[in-house]
Amino acid sequence: MKSIFEQNGGTYTQCGDYLLPDMGLTELEKKPLEKCGMMRRRYLEENRQGLYTRMILSGKLMEHLQEIDATCSRRMDQMIREMAVAEGATEELKAKEQLTWVRKMNSLHAAAEEIVLKELVYA
Repeated sequence: MKSIFEQNGGTYTQCGDYLLPDMGLTELEKKPLEKCGMMRRRYLEENRQGLYTRMILSGKLMEHLQEIDATCSRRMDQMIREMAVAEGATEELKAKEQLTWVRKMNSLHAAAEEIVLKELVYA
């Protein structure tokens, strides 16, 4: 009689007296998480244990975390571009006053990151 694992196409390897399932990481699981994905995982683990457990058991956790990473990155890039135009952090300013431009861009990055974390990671 085959196990459920074997019925679904899984195989085993003999290691001494034991049969160990041949399992590996999917391509999605091999890709490392970035900052927002790791923060989202920690948030779910500490504050939303039920949802975290459900996502692990259904195999959707890594997909969710990768999606959060990608969305955060896109959203931050868009916000920084828009805020830079509004604040006057142009290439002309960068050429004339580099430190002022860097200060403005760092401030914009921090503001965009705070907004994105509140909207996407800690929601």
